[in-house]
Amino acid sequence: MKPNLKRVLRLVVCLAAAFMLMPNDALAQATQKIAVPTDVGKWITSTFARGKVPPFSFVYDGKPSAEFIRKWKHSITREELEQEGVMAYTVTYLDPQSGLQVKCDVKGFPQFGAVEWVLHFTNTSTVNTKQIRDVKVTDFTMRSVAEGNFDVLHSAGCSASRADFRPLYSTLTETEPLKMSPKNGRPSDISAYPFFNIITPDKRGAVVGIGWTGTWFADIALVEKQGVNLASGMKTMDLHLYPNESIRTPLVAMLFWEGDDYMTGNNLFRRFILSHHTRKVDNEYAHAPLCGGFDWGDPAPCNEYSCLTEEFAVALINRHKQFGIVPEVFWLDAGWYEGCGGPDFSGGSWWTNAGNWRVDKTRFPNGLKPLSDAAHKVGAKFMVWFEPERAYEGTQFRKEHPEWLLKVDADKNNYLFDLGNKEANEWLCKYIGDMIEENGIDYYRQDFNMPIARFWEVYDEPERKGMHEIRYVEGLYAYWDYLLKRFPEMIIDNCASGGRRIDLETTSRSIPLWRTDYRYGEVNGYQCHTYGLNFFLPLHGTGVYGADNYNFRSSLSSAMVTNWELTSKRGSIGDMQKVLAEYMVLRPYFMEDYYPLTGLGDLTGDDVWLAYQLNRPSDKSGIVVGFRRKDNKQTYIEVKLRGLDPTTNYVVRNENDGKEQTLSGEQLAEGITLTLEKPLDSILLKYRAE
Repeated sequence: MKPNLKRVLRLVVCLAAAFMLMPNDALAQATQKIAVPTDVGKWITSTFARGKVPPFSFVYDGKPSAEFIRKWKHSITREELEQEGVMAYTVTYLDPQSGLQVKCDVKGFPQFGAVEWVLHFTNTSTVNTKQIRDVKVTDFTMRSVAEGNFDVLHSAGCSASRADFRPLYSTLTETEPLKMSPKNGRPSDISAYPFFNIITPDKRGAVVGIGWTGTWFADIALVEKQGVNLASGMKTMDLHLYPNESIRTPLVAMLFWEGDDYMTGNNLFRRFILSHHTRKVDNEYAHAPLCGGFDWGDPAPCNEYSCLTEEFAVALINRHKQFGIVPEVFWLDAGWYEGCGGPDFSGGSWWTNAGNWRVDKTRFPNGLKPLSDAAHKVGAKFMVWFEPERAYEGTQFRKEHPEWLLKVDADKNNYLFDLGNKEANEWLCKYIGDMIEENGIDYYRQDFNMPIARFWEVYDEPERKGMHEIRYVEGLYAYWDYLLKRFPEMIIDNCASGGRRIDLETTSRSIPLWRTDYRYGEVNGYQCHTYGLNFFLPLHGTGVYGADNYNFRSSLSSAMVTNWELTSKRGSIGDMQKVLAEYMVLRPYFMEDYYPLTGLGDLTGDDVWLAYQLNRPSDKSGIVVGFRRKDNKQTYIEVKLRGLDPTTNYVVRNENDGKEQTLSGEQLAEGITLTLEKPLDSILLKYRAE
């Protein structure tokens, strides 16, 4: 009996030291070990068990839910799913007096030690509910046995700057909780980004992803006894529900990890995103494509593709074929619709004609079908830009359907097409869907170039704050889901003035192929954006404008958009061919593990080195990419590689000069020197197990 007793005691000690999730009123859950696959199911059934305060909260009729929810009628049901590696439960809490029901859809992912849930509030009665406010989809405390700092690895949002998605590392203090929320109603706009890693003193943590394409919030604060509380949800909600009315909340996912390196959690989360929050085509996640444009950059007053014609577009597709540089997707951006182009440009620009969603028959007399046919003939897909949510004054949508448009005084000319209006949404689904089908469009690119929160606020009814945002966000998902169901092989490119609409729900349906509207072709910024976004997301893309190593490597990402002028003398066909061939070799490395090699400080200056590592445990290979910017005075830096087997020997090849050396994983972890004799240069190392 004694050996068994010792084993039990050791297990108890390990569990007590582990990083645990415990709602404030349910300390018994401290013994759950999230990392064991079977424990994910146990955690769900025990956390949401009858008689316990669940890890979410709200205020109903002025009272906090912790005071009454254990008295509500409770049920928990295991759901049958066809999705491999996922367990699902439906947990309901019903107030027998008022008829308010809270349904929590919970999923567990044993392979990743992850859980996620979304709440649905429903009024099952025949009268209005009382006010529902302060809804926190997550409201729980994580505790650590070890003493020390609680840190949060998070990121800046997108503001069309070199600092877009810059990694940030914050240490929590008792006086300064970390409060995150985006600007303008777009989930990754300017001030915040809905993915972060909470790191405990005992080398454990939780990576959190929020799915809400609106204004979310996350407040992370220290609590007593070595704990940290996470409260998150939709920022503005103070409303009542009409009879039989239902709403949903943000989706929140948490992935639990342990290890000496916080990137253990981030890399597991990247894999989780690919497995469970990435668009599937033929049961495989959709790869971010290599795209090519149509010779963007015509003379003034042309802008975007407002001067493109059918003949010229088809000729450019054929020229790509002639030069041996056919991309996977041909990308037609803004300016193909009515009002753009023309001999005198009296109709205006691409911007002022958003809302004219009819093909300009002057420049494209046969619609866009000849372009898609030409793309398909050379073995490529065809993608077209739309911005259906914005309608400019005087355009088609403004004239034909004013009843579906929202207007605020702050924006004199732009109207918002109300996706929260069910009739309008259903009409748009069919209208755009028919356009896509008629023109042979394979991939759909949706942009959104306006702040949206002010529209929601203006149109909310009294005592129904947040309702318009909820309905609009639900409508956006319904619209995208319709397109994806109608076109099973479609990929949606998610753009909103660049990458300002990235969250867990949009990553599940789309890929940000143009992640920022930062100055086109300024590649030092592109280096920063890749460095920051890779912490949490494996799929994202940007443009490449030059075919030299510095330009190409700066634009490296899981997706890339070529912007070469094939009618000028700039560049070389051979260099373009080399870039595409090299890109196809390097792209798969973005699908596994990522490690930043030059820290978490400000890397936006022109006087820095920047370097990162992409490691593939699947075949024990990887790459290191480094840049020495123009004002940097150091000819070399030393970087320590991560994620390698210390006992394995690796052949390391410098792609700049072809030289190879063999080093052990232990030696590479201790440090390897990157050398560039001149500034404004790059280095690429490839390594593989010997």
